[in-house]
Amino acid sequence: MNASINKTSVSVEDLNALVGSRICHDLISPLGAISNGVELLNMTGANTAPEVALIAESVENANARIRYFRVAFGATNEAASFSHGEAVSILKDAYKSSRTSVSWRVSGDITRAEVKLAFLLIQCLDSAMPRGGTIDVTRSNITWSIKGTAARLRIVDALWARLSQNVAESDIAAADVHFALAAPTADQMRRRINVAIIDEEITVSF
Repeated sequence: MNASINKTSVSVEDLNALVGSRICHDLISPLGAISNGVELLNMTGANTAPEVALIAESVENANARIRYFRVAFGATNEAASFSHGEAVSILKDAYKSSRTSVSWRVSGDITRAEVKLAFLLIQCLDSAMPRGGTIDVTRSNITWSIKGTAARLRIVDALWARLSQNVAESDIAAADVHFALAAPTADQMRRRINVAIIDEEITVSF
């Protein structure tokens, strides 16, 4: 990874993104080493121990999260491209063990900046589905739509106000940081986030 932002003065948002990229980059190597170690144990026939299976599963989950976080929280170049296949692969692995399923129905040319914002908003919808649900991501021309459906939604009005109104409340939990990052990310792209919540469905577009 060689994430960089070519600006004379770096904004707080850009610095935060660079920190996210650096953390994800530095965690990839030790996780890869653990994965290689598990593979060697499998080759020697030592894979019968439940501990080895647990380590392998944990490393797989950690790698999936790092790949997702690297896109959602890392630095990006607005013009950089992102393939459909890579987005599908990351989401498949990240939500493999989740009660929430995500369908990525976006094809064609995609910018990394758009995928970054979409990933942040997917997390926002997922946060509102404590018992799981379905999330569908589509794009028509330049407009993105991310629709979430769940039997029971948990809506925290102050968090959702950050998206559509760009309201900066002073207090926010670390678990909800994606709500704080989505609006500034949209601003950098010169886009506006719209939110519609009706009964058991949330639709977010930009």
